[in-house]
Amino acid sequence: MAQVHLFTKKLKPSHISHALSFPTRVLEAFPIPEGAHMMNFEAVDATDNAWTFCLSTRMTGAHPKPVLLRSSWGRFVDQKGLAPEDRVVFFMERDDMVRRYTVRAQRRVMILMGQEIWVDVEDLPLLKATVG
Repeated sequence: MAQVHLFTKKLKPSHISHALSFPTRVLEAFPIPEGAHMMNFEAVDATDNAWTFCLSTRMTGAHPKPVLLRSSWGRFVDQKGLAPEDRVVFFMERDDMVRRYTVRAQRRVMILMGQEIWVDVEDLPLLKATVG
C-alpha cells in the first residue's frame, strides 16, 4: 500500500489561532457523506499517536473552503508546540476498504546548500542533543 502525499502547509498565525485551511483539491481524499459538510478522521503522527480531526466545509457558496476546526486541530497545535513558519504534512494510504491518514508536524532547522531542511518536531530534542 503506497503512501500518497496530500499536501504540505506552512503555518501562518491564523492557522495556529483559528483553523487550518485545506486545499480544495484534496477533498476527494476525504469521503464527506452526501448532504453533510463535515467529517471526523483519524491521522497518526510520527510517534504513532492517533489524532481525531474534524474537517469542515462551507454549507453555502460556490467554494467549499475546507478547514480543520480549531476544536480538533488546537490540541495537536498545542501538544506539538507549533508556531508560525512550522509546517504540517498530510499523507494518505488506501487499500480496497480503508483509508489511513498520517500527519507530520515539522520545523525548519537550517538551510543547507539552498535547500530547506525540515525535521519532525518530535525529533528536535534529539537534534539539539547531537548538534548542541
